Amino acid sequence: MINVEMLSTGDEVLHGQIIDTNAAWLADYLFTQGMPLTRRNTVGDSLDALVSVLRERSQHADILIVNGGLGPTSDDLSALAAATAKGEGLVLHEEWLAEMEKFFSDRGRIMAPSNRKQAEIPASAELIDNPVGTACGFAVQLNRCLMFFTPGVPSEFKVMVADQIVPRLRERFTLLEPPLCLRLTTFGRSESDLAQSLDHLTLPPGVTMGYRSSMPIIELKLTGPASERDAMLKLWPEVQKVAGESLIFEGTEGLAAQIARTLQDSKLSITLSEQFTSGLIALQLGRESAPLLASEVVPCQEETLAQTAHWTAERRVNHFAGLALAVSGLEQHHVNFALSTPEGTHALQVKFSTSRHSVAVRQEVCAMMALNILRRWLNGKEVASDHGWVNVVEHLFLPV
Repeated sequence: MINVEMLSTGDEVLHGQIIDTNAAWLADYLFTQGMPLTRRNTVGDSLDALVSVLRERSQHADILIVNGGLGPTSDDLSALAAATAKGEGLVLHEEWLAEMEKFFSDRGRIMAPSNRKQAEIPASAELIDNPVGTACGFAVQLNRCLMFFTPGVPSEFKVMVADQIVPRLRERFTLLEPPLCLRLTTFGRSESDLAQSLDHLTLPPGVTMGYRSSMPIIELKLTGPASERDAMLKLWPEVQKVAGESLIFEGTEGLAAQIARTLQDSKLSITLSEQFTSGLIALQLGRESAPLLASEVVPCQEETLAQTAHWTAERRVNHFAGLALAVSGLEQHHVNFALSTPEGTHALQVKFSTSRHSVAVRQEVCAMMALNILRRWLNGKEVASDHGWVNVVEHLFLPV
């Protein structure tokens, strides 16, 4: 198994001023290609720090993918750092300079002199094509490590990894079959509760049970080598059983996407009314092209559960919708959820601890609970199930 590492560069990444989405994407992508990352590092815009970490990792990694620092400004230091680490100079790549000049002229612009810097790469480097931007990538060999240098722009980085870097790795190395990762996502259970319930499982060799907590959900992951596929698939029903009623979806597609597909398959439209969730439900369903007839965000006001149920039922009829979903109430007292269907309207009242989590987190919890109520009804389940740490204080059903 090859030792693949990533080095993210830039003060803005190091100091948390931007989220390193490239690192998350690369880790997931390489995992599916059979070459999971073994280490990730981050370093700022310091030439000495860059040179030091390149020399250090060149003694340990087989592959190092360096991201960022190939722009035209003075703080873009990756090419100089690579050349310095190798003890060589930078050279102007005339063919890439011509490509850059064409890039600008095709857009009716004149290339600034500072952009010439993006065509300078270490003398021994192999150029890596960038079909969508002006910063070329390059590869150098330093000690035992083959290093690939890539721009930080996500759209450029991703296409270069997929179309340029991974094919080169497949030519150079014999890659293992990608590891297997079985995933399910839960809502309403604590991480410690789930972990305690799964402690009794005997895992096959090389297989691990992982937990990813991202309020308000917890993902369970059974990960292992492809050689243990049969044993993992045999064990997976036990994990599903422990998750029980808290299981809201499997895989990585996401709850909103699965609900949107179910609505479309069932030829059901839906209308939404949100108070405390401020449009979060509409945002998630809208991104997945769910059949939304109407959506509104209204000011929070105190309502009884019966009022919420009644108005939600009226909204479904007035909009000629198959379903209507509403989240209302004053959050410091309670939140009401109502789902109006052709058979009648289900309504739940929930109380939360307002001191433990931020407003944003509580909004996410309520949006997830509303989607879960909708999921359960679409799957023919009772909407008022045990929601674990979510305290349901009242439930009613108003028949049509």
